[in-house]
Amino acid sequence: MVKKNKDIVVVGFALFAMFFGAGNLIFPPFLGLISGSHWITGFSGFVLADVGLALLAILAAAKCGGEISKVLGRAGNKLSVVLGCAIMICLGPLLAIPRTAATTFEMGIAPLFNGFNPVLFSIIFFILTLVLTIKPSKVVDIIGEFLTPGLLIALAILIIKGIMTPLGSINPDAMIDNVFGEGVAQGYQTMDALAAVALSTVVITSLTNKGYTDEKEKIKLTLQSGFVAAIGLCLVYGGLAYLGATVSQIYGKDVIQTSLIVNITSSLLGQPGKIIIALIVGLACLTTAIGLVSATGQYFTKITNGKLKYETIVIGVCIFSAIVSNFGVSTIIKFSAPILSIIYPATISLVMLTLFGDKIKNDNIFKCSAYMALFISVLTVIDSLQVNIPLIDKLPFAPLGFNWVLPVIIAGIIGSFIPYSDKVDSGKIDKVG
Repeated sequence: MVKKNKDIVVVGFALFAMFFGAGNLIFPPFLGLISGSHWITGFSGFVLADVGLALLAILAAAKCGGEISKVLGRAGNKLSVVLGCAIMICLGPLLAIPRTAATTFEMGIAPLFNGFNPVLFSIIFFILTLVLTIKPSKVVDIIGEFLTPGLLIALAILIIKGIMTPLGSINPDAMIDNVFGEGVAQGYQTMDALAAVALSTVVITSLTNKGYTDEKEKIKLTLQSGFVAAIGLCLVYGGLAYLGATVSQIYGKDVIQTSLIVNITSSLLGQPGKIIIALIVGLACLTTAIGLVSATGQYFTKITNGKLKYETIVIGVCIFSAIVSNFGVSTIIKFSAPILSIIYPATISLVMLTLFGDKIKNDNIFKCSAYMALFISVLTVIDSLQVNIPLIDKLPFAPLGFNWVLPVIIAGIIGSFIPYSDKVDSGKIDKVG
C-alpha cells in the first residue's frame, strides 16, 4: 500500500508538471487582474475548462490503455490516424515543444543574461530534454521525483510572499462583464485536454513498468494520479489568480501577459525574483517538453508497429524542435494555433463519447460528431482570417469558443439514426468500454 501511494503521488506530480507549462503560468495572473474582486469567479471558470476537461481526457485515455488511436478509433481508421498524427505533431515538434524552449529563453534567460545566444540555448535545452527522455520508463520518475518538487517550491515562494505582502488593493470592480465566461474561455485556450490524451500514454507506460499489469488497476491509479495533479493545479492557479488581483489597480487590461507575471515576481522578490521566475519558467517548460517528447516518441513507435524506433523519433523531435524554437514564441503560435483550433473540438467530442463508449453501440454517432466538430472548427478558423462566414459567430456559446458544441450534439443525434453494421474488419480498431 505504501508503494502504491508513493507511485500515485510521483505520477500525480509528474502529470502536474507536464500540464503546467508557460501558458498555465501566464493566464491565471492576467485573469485575476481583469477580474478584480471577482477573481474567484474567474478562477472557477478557468479550473472548470482547464482542469475539468483534462481530468475527463485522462479518464477516457486510461480506459483506452493510454492509446490515442483507441480514443479516436471509433470515428474511423483514416480519421483516427490523421487526427492522431495532427495532435502529436502539433503537441510535438511543430508547436508545443519548440514553444517551451522559446518561452524559457524569452522569460527566463534573456532577462538574466543579456546577449545570451538563443541558438546556443536551444541546443542546451534540447540536449537536456533528450537525455531525460531517451529512456521512456524513467520519464515519469525523473519529473515526479526530482523536477516537480523544485517547481512547486519556487511557485510556493512566489505565491506565499504575494499572500503575506500583497502588492496593492484589489479592484472592487472587474474590467470585463462576464468574468466566469472569460475564465472558461481562457481555461479552454490552454488546450490541456489535448495534452492529457497524449500524456496518458507516458503515465500508462510508467505504471506498467512499475509492475501494474491489471487494466482496471491501471485505470484507477491513472485517475487517482490525475486527481493529485488536479489538486496541485487548482492550488497554484488560485494563488496566481490572487496575485493578479492584487495588482488590478496598478495595471490595465492592455498589459502584456508575459510581462505581468515577470513584473509581479520582481516587485515581490526584488532582484532574486528574476532568478525565481527563470526557475519557475525553466522547470515548467522543461517538464512539459520531456513529457511531450516522450509521448510523441511512443505514439509514432506504436502506429508504425516499431518500424520507427522510440530513440530515433525523440532524437529527431528534439533536433527539429531546437530549430523551430528559434523562430520565437509569437511566430510559432501564429503558425500552429489554427491547426490546434481545428483538431481540439473533434478531440474533445471523441473524448466525451469515449467516456460512455460502452453505452454507445452505433459508431456513426462518433463519426458524425467528429466530422461536424472539424467542419465547424474549419469555418471558425476561416472566419478568424477576416473571411466572413455567416452565422458562425452567432452559434450558441461562440464567445466562449464552444460554438461547435450544439452542432456536434445535433450531428451525434443524426448519426444515431444511421444504420450501423457492427462487423469488425481486419483493420478496424476494437471498441473501447
